[in-house]
Amino acid sequence: MANPKATASSLRARHLLVRAFADDLDLEIADTGHRGHATQLARRAVDEGHDVVIALGGDGTVNETVNGLLAYGPDVKGPALAVLPCGSTNVFARALGIPNEPIGATRLALDALRAGRYRSVGLGLADNRYFTFCAGMGLDAEVIRAVETYRLAGKRSDPALYGRAIVRQFFSGTDRRRPALTLERPGLASVEDLFMVLVGNTSPWTYLGRRPVNPTPRAHFNTGLDLFGVRSLALRPVLLTAARMLLPRTNPIHGADLVNVHDATEVTVRSSRPIAFQLDGDYLGERESVTFRSAPRAIRVVI
Repeated sequence: MANPKATASSLRARHLLVRAFADDLDLEIADTGHRGHATQLARRAVDEGHDVVIALGGDGTVNETVNGLLAYGPDVKGPALAVLPCGSTNVFARALGIPNEPIGATRLALDALRAGRYRSVGLGLADNRYFTFCAGMGLDAEVIRAVETYRLAGKRSDPALYGRAIVRQFFSGTDRRRPALTLERPGLASVEDLFMVLVGNTSPWTYLGRRPVNPTPRAHFNTGLDLFGVRSLALRPVLLTAARMLLPRTNPIHGADLVNVHDATEVTVRSSRPIAFQLDGDYLGERESVTFRSAPRAIRVVI
Protein backbone atom coordinates (compact mmCIF):
# COMPACT_ATOMS: atom_id res chain seq x y z
CA MET A 1 0.00 0.00 0.00
CA ALA A 2 1.21 3.49 -0.79
CA ASN A 3 0.55 7.00 0.45
CA PRO A 4 0.60 9.09 -2.75
CA LYS A 5 0.85 12.30 -0.67
CA ALA A 6 3.94 11.29 1.35
CA THR A 7 6.46 14.12 1.36
CA ALA A 8 9.24 12.47 -0.65
CA SER A 9 7.25 10.03 -2.78
CA SER A 10 6.58 10.41 -6.47
CA LEU A 11 4.58 8.57 -9.10
CA ARG A 12 7.78 7.58 -10.91
CA ALA A 13 9.30 6.06 -7.77
CA ARG A 14 6.08 4.13 -7.15
CA HIS A 15 6.18 2.63 -10.66
CA LEU A 16 9.84 1.65 -10.22
CA LEU A 17 9.06 -0.07 -6.93
CA VAL A 18 6.12 -1.96 -8.42
CA ARG A 19 8.29 -3.23 -11.26
CA ALA A 20 11.02 -4.29 -8.84
CA PHE A 21 8.66 -6.47 -6.82
CA ALA A 22 6.55 -7.79 -9.68
CA ASP A 23 8.85 -10.71 -10.55
CA ASP A 24 9.00 -12.01 -6.97
CA LEU A 25 5.55 -11.27 -5.58
CA ASP A 26 1.94 -11.53 -6.67
CA LEU A 27 1.24 -7.87 -5.99
CA GLU A 28 -2.01 -6.16 -5.12
CA ILE A 29 -1.59 -2.37 -5.18
CA ALA A 30 -3.68 -0.07 -2.98
CA ASP A 31 -3.40 3.70 -2.53
CA THR A 32 -4.48 5.30 0.74
CA GLY A 33 -7.09 7.99 0.31
CA HIS A 34 -7.71 9.36 3.79
CA ARG A 35 -6.51 9.17 7.36
CA GLY A 36 -7.00 5.68 8.75
CA HIS A 37 -7.24 4.10 5.30
CA ALA A 38 -3.94 2.22 5.64
CA THR A 39 -5.29 0.58 8.80
CA GLN A 40 -8.39 -0.59 6.94
CA LEU A 41 -6.32 -1.95 4.04
CA ALA A 42 -3.88 -3.78 6.31
CA ARG A 43 -6.70 -5.34 8.29
CA ARG A 44 -8.21 -6.55 5.02
CA ALA A 45 -4.83 -8.08 4.14
CA VAL A 46 -4.99 -10.04 7.41
CA ASP A 47 -8.53 -11.20 6.68
CA GLU A 48 -7.54 -12.30 3.17
CA GLY A 49 -4.47 -14.19 4.33
CA HIS A 50 -1.73 -12.21 2.58
CA ASP A 51 1.87 -13.07 3.46
CA VAL A 52 3.44 -9.59 3.36
CA VAL A 53 2.17 -6.03 3.45
CA ILE A 54 4.49 -3.37 1.99
CA ALA A 55 4.04 0.16 3.35
CA LEU A 56 5.30 2.88 0.98
CA GLY A 57 5.12 6.17 2.87
CA GLY A 58 6.18 7.93 6.05
CA ASP A 59 5.90 7.07 9.72
CA GLY A 60 2.17 7.87 9.76
CA THR A 61 1.49 5.34 7.01
CA VAL A 62 3.64 2.76 8.80
CA ASN A 63 1.79 3.34 12.08
CA GLU A 64 -1.60 2.89 10.45
CA THR A 65 -0.40 -0.22 8.64
CA VAL A 66 0.91 -1.74 11.87
CA ASN A 67 -2.40 -1.12 13.62
CA GLY A 68 -4.26 -2.82 10.79
CA LEU A 69 -1.92 -5.82 10.84
CA LEU A 70 -2.41 -6.12 14.61
CA ALA A 71 -6.16 -5.52 14.60
CA TYR A 72 -6.65 -8.96 16.17
CA GLY A 73 -3.46 -8.82 18.23
CA PRO A 74 0.06 -10.14 17.53
CA ASP A 75 0.12 -13.30 15.42
CA VAL A 76 3.30 -14.97 14.18
CA LYS A 77 1.28 -16.45 11.30
CA GLY A 78 -0.07 -13.08 10.21
CA PRO A 79 1.34 -10.94 7.39
CA ALA A 80 4.85 -9.56 7.81
CA LEU A 81 5.56 -5.86 7.31
CA ALA A 82 7.98 -4.41 4.75
CA VAL A 83 8.73 -0.68 4.94
CA LEU A 84 9.76 1.48 1.97
CA PRO A 85 10.29 4.94 3.51
CA CYS A 86 8.99 7.98 1.64
CA GLY A 87 8.29 10.40 4.48
CA SER A 88 10.05 13.43 5.89
CA THR A 89 11.71 11.64 8.86
CA ASN A 90 11.17 7.85 8.57
CA VAL A 91 12.19 7.22 12.18
CA PHE A 92 10.99 3.61 12.40
CA ALA A 93 12.73 2.53 9.20
CA ARG A 94 15.98 4.27 10.09
CA ALA A 95 15.97 2.75 13.58
CA LEU A 96 15.78 -0.68 11.94
CA GLY A 97 18.71 0.12 9.63
CA ILE A 98 16.54 0.35 6.51
CA PRO A 99 17.93 2.77 3.91
CA ASN A 100 16.28 6.17 4.14
CA GLU A 101 15.01 6.14 0.56
CA PRO A 102 12.71 3.74 -1.29
CA ILE A 103 15.11 2.35 -3.89
CA GLY A 104 17.71 1.14 -1.39
CA ALA A 105 14.93 -0.07 0.90
CA THR A 106 13.47 -2.03 -2.01
CA ARG A 107 16.76 -3.83 -2.63
CA LEU A 108 17.00 -4.74 1.06
CA ALA A 109 13.39 -5.95 1.18
CA LEU A 110 13.81 -8.08 -1.95
CA ASP A 111 16.97 -9.70 -0.56
CA ALA A 112 15.20 -10.38 2.74
CA LEU A 113 12.12 -11.85 1.07
CA ARG A 114 14.21 -14.13 -1.13
CA ALA A 115 16.18 -15.30 1.91
CA GLY A 116 13.10 -15.58 4.15
CA ARG A 117 14.67 -13.10 6.56
CA TYR A 118 12.47 -11.45 9.19
CA ARG A 119 12.89 -9.70 12.52
CA SER A 120 10.37 -9.73 15.37
CA VAL A 121 10.06 -6.21 16.77
CA GLY A 122 8.58 -5.00 20.03
CA LEU A 123 6.09 -2.12 19.94
CA GLY A 124 4.36 0.20 22.34
CA LEU A 125 0.63 0.30 23.01
CA ALA A 126 -1.07 3.58 23.97
CA ASP A 127 -4.44 2.51 25.36
CA ASN A 128 -5.66 0.48 22.35
CA ARG A 129 -3.37 1.84 19.62
CA TYR A 130 0.10 0.56 18.77
CA PHE A 131 3.07 2.84 18.15
CA THR A 132 6.40 1.96 16.61
CA PHE A 133 8.87 4.46 18.04
CA CYS A 134 7.41 7.25 20.21
CA ALA A 135 4.46 8.88 21.87
CA GLY A 136 4.15 12.19 23.66
CA MET A 137 1.89 14.39 25.74
CA GLY A 138 2.39 18.11 26.19
CA LEU A 139 4.75 20.44 24.34
CA ASP A 140 6.02 18.00 21.71
CA ALA A 141 2.47 17.05 20.72
CA GLU A 142 1.51 20.72 20.59
CA VAL A 143 4.38 21.32 18.15
CA ILE A 144 3.24 18.42 15.96
CA ARG A 145 -0.30 19.83 16.00
CA ALA A 146 1.06 23.19 14.83
CA VAL A 147 3.15 21.56 12.08
CA GLU A 148 0.14 19.63 10.80
CA THR A 149 -1.80 22.93 10.64
CA TYR A 150 1.01 24.51 8.63
CA ARG A 151 1.12 21.53 6.26
CA LEU A 152 -2.62 21.77 5.64
CA ALA A 153 -1.98 25.39 4.68
CA GLY A 154 0.55 24.23 2.06
CA LYS A 155 3.82 24.53 3.99
CA ARG A 156 6.53 21.94 3.30
CA SER A 157 7.43 19.67 6.21
CA ASP A 158 11.16 20.07 6.89
CA PRO A 159 13.43 20.77 9.89
CA ALA A 160 13.02 24.53 9.42
CA LEU A 161 9.24 24.25 9.74
CA TYR A 162 9.58 22.20 12.93
CA GLY A 163 12.08 24.71 14.30
CA ARG A 164 9.71 27.62 13.73
CA ALA A 165 6.84 25.66 15.24
CA ILE A 166 8.88 24.84 18.36
CA VAL A 167 9.85 28.49 18.93
CA ARG A 168 6.33 29.81 18.38
CA GLN A 169 4.71 27.14 20.53
CA PHE A 170 7.21 27.51 23.36
CA PHE A 171 7.01 31.29 23.63
CA SER A 172 3.39 31.98 22.75
CA GLY A 173 1.40 28.73 22.77
CA THR A 174 2.10 26.31 25.58
CA ASP A 175 1.25 26.91 29.23
CA ARG A 176 4.68 27.20 30.90
CA ARG A 177 3.31 28.04 34.37
CA ARG A 178 0.89 25.25 35.23
CA PRO A 179 2.22 21.68 34.87
CA ALA A 180 -0.67 19.34 34.12
CA LEU A 181 0.82 15.84 33.96
CA THR A 182 1.25 13.09 36.54
CA LEU A 183 3.18 9.87 35.92
CA GLU A 184 1.87 6.68 37.53
CA ARG A 185 3.64 3.30 37.64
CA PRO A 186 2.34 0.11 39.28
CA GLY A 187 3.75 -0.26 42.79
CA LEU A 188 5.64 3.07 42.75
CA ALA A 189 4.92 6.60 43.95
CA SER A 190 3.40 9.01 41.45
CA VAL A 191 5.52 11.74 39.87
CA GLU A 192 3.56 14.98 39.65
CA ASP A 193 3.90 18.42 38.05
CA LEU A 194 5.24 17.43 34.63
CA PHE A 195 4.91 19.72 31.62
CA MET A 196 5.82 17.14 28.99
CA VAL A 197 6.25 13.37 28.73
CA LEU A 198 7.89 11.43 25.90
CA VAL A 199 7.55 7.65 25.71
CA GLY A 200 10.15 5.87 23.57
CA ASN A 201 10.08 2.41 22.04
CA THR A 202 13.43 2.84 20.32
CA SER A 203 16.21 5.37 19.93
CA PRO A 204 16.42 8.02 18.58
CA TRP A 205 13.08 9.67 19.21
CA THR A 206 13.15 11.60 15.93
CA TYR A 207 15.51 13.38 13.54
CA LEU A 208 16.23 16.97 12.56
CA GLY A 209 17.39 16.31 9.02
CA ARG A 210 20.22 13.83 9.48
CA ARG A 211 20.76 14.66 13.14
CA PRO A 212 19.16 12.27 15.65
CA VAL A 213 17.24 13.67 18.63
CA ASN A 214 17.76 11.38 21.60
CA PRO A 215 15.86 11.93 24.88
CA THR A 216 15.63 8.17 25.62
CA PRO A 217 18.99 6.74 24.43
CA ARG A 218 18.52 3.35 26.12
CA ALA A 219 15.16 2.65 24.46
CA HIS A 220 15.25 -0.40 22.21
CA PHE A 221 12.84 -2.62 20.27
CA ASN A 222 13.91 -5.58 22.46
CA THR A 223 13.16 -3.92 25.83
CA GLY A 224 10.17 -2.32 27.48
CA LEU A 225 9.28 1.35 27.15
CA ASP A 226 11.47 4.28 28.17
CA LEU A 227 10.07 7.59 29.39
CA PHE A 228 11.47 11.11 29.57
CA GLY A 229 9.61 13.77 31.55
CA VAL A 230 10.19 17.50 32.03
CA ARG A 231 9.23 19.38 35.20
CA SER A 232 10.33 22.88 34.14
CA LEU A 233 9.89 24.92 30.97
CA ALA A 234 12.20 27.71 32.10
CA LEU A 235 14.20 28.85 29.09
CA ARG A 236 17.76 28.11 30.21
CA PRO A 237 17.26 24.49 31.36
CA VAL A 238 15.11 23.74 28.30
CA LEU A 239 17.83 25.01 25.95
CA LEU A 240 20.46 23.00 27.82
CA THR A 241 18.35 19.83 27.69
CA ALA A 242 17.58 20.31 23.99
CA ALA A 243 21.28 20.72 23.21
CA ARG A 244 22.12 17.54 25.12
CA MET A 245 19.45 15.63 23.18
CA LEU A 246 21.34 16.41 19.99
CA LEU A 247 24.65 15.01 21.24
CA PRO A 248 25.68 11.37 20.66
CA ARG A 249 24.95 9.62 23.94
CA THR A 250 24.21 6.23 25.45
CA ASN A 251 23.05 7.41 28.89
CA PRO A 252 19.90 9.36 29.83
CA ILE A 253 19.93 13.10 30.40
CA HIS A 254 19.81 13.73 34.14
CA GLY A 255 18.77 16.86 35.99
CA ALA A 256 16.72 18.08 38.93
CA ASP A 257 13.76 18.85 36.67
CA LEU A 258 14.00 15.72 34.51
CA VAL A 259 12.46 12.27 34.96
CA ASN A 260 13.80 9.08 33.34
CA VAL A 261 12.21 5.63 33.28
CA HIS A 262 13.84 2.63 31.55
CA ASP A 263 12.39 -0.71 30.40
CA ALA A 264 8.89 -0.17 31.76
CA THR A 265 6.11 -2.68 31.18
CA GLU A 266 3.36 -0.16 31.91
CA VAL A 267 3.03 3.54 32.75
CA THR A 268 0.01 5.83 32.91
CA VAL A 269 0.12 9.57 32.30
CA ARG A 270 -2.78 11.62 33.60
CA SER A 271 -3.50 15.27 32.96
CA SER A 272 -5.45 17.78 35.06
CA ARG A 273 -6.81 19.27 31.82
CA PRO A 274 -7.15 18.08 28.22
CA ILE A 275 -3.66 18.12 26.72
CA ALA A 276 -2.17 17.47 23.27
CA PHE A 277 -1.26 13.86 22.45
CA GLN A 278 0.83 12.46 19.59
CA LEU A 279 1.74 8.98 18.41
CA ASP A 280 4.60 8.27 15.98
CA GLY A 281 4.57 11.93 14.94
CA ASP A 282 0.82 12.15 14.26
CA TYR A 283 -1.35 14.46 16.35
CA LEU A 284 -4.31 12.55 17.82
CA GLY A 285 -6.19 15.24 19.72
CA GLU A 286 -6.31 16.04 23.41
CA ARG A 287 -6.40 13.48 26.22
CA GLU A 288 -6.68 13.48 29.99
CA SER A 289 -5.25 9.99 30.53
CA VAL A 290 -3.23 7.49 28.48
CA THR A 291 -1.86 4.13 29.61
CA PHE A 292 1.26 2.98 27.78
CA ARG A 293 2.21 -0.71 27.68
CA SER A 294 5.08 -2.63 26.17
CA ALA A 295 4.16 -5.21 23.49
CA PRO A 296 7.19 -7.52 23.07
CA ARG A 297 7.83 -9.19 19.69
CA ALA A 298 4.57 -7.82 18.39
CA ILE A 299 5.22 -7.78 14.65
CA ARG A 300 7.49 -9.40 12.04
CA VAL A 301 9.41 -7.01 9.82
CA VAL A 302 11.04 -7.94 6.51
CA ILE A 303 14.67 -6.91 6.88
